[in-house]
Amino acid sequence: MDSHTFVYTTYIRTTPDELWTALTDPAFTRRYWGVAFESEWTPGAPMVWDETGRRTADPEQVVLEAEPGRLLSYTWHTFTPAWAEAVRLGQDVYERLAREPRSKVTFRIEPSGDTVKLTVTHGDLDPDGLMKGMIGEGWPALISSLKSLLETGEELPEPPR
Repeated sequence: MDSHTFVYTTYIRTTPDELWTALTDPAFTRRYWGVAFESEWTPGAPMVWDETGRRTADPEQVVLEAEPGRLLSYTWHTFTPAWAEAVRLGQDVYERLAREPRSKVTFRIEPSGDTVKLTVTHGDLDPDGLMKGMIGEGWPALISSLKSLLETGEELPEPPR
């Protein structure tokens, strides 16, 4: 992949339908991600990010592709001052993130024997931007917690900040 793209692949002992549910159902996403998504999960549908009551909505925050059990793609969330404050980002870091181009994430779900291959591709990144470094640490931790939740029924504890 080029320097504008981050890719992470893992194998999860689950079914494609269960993985799709875990990526789209607020009851699941809140457990391993701390975010509940409000969306109809159809191409063009808006996505609202709800992080413990802090809602982030934007006309450009939309579902790009949605094929249940196979593929999900959407634009990455909008950076707002309220979000930056909630995640304890300094003003300078927030301003740098807010200037970066909007990126997108794609989840490719493929059956693989008695497991499912999940490939997360986060693209359209500024190769020298902050977001690329943040997701380089964030996606592996997040997907590991998702994997644990689906395989054991328990998400991983949130790492200390």
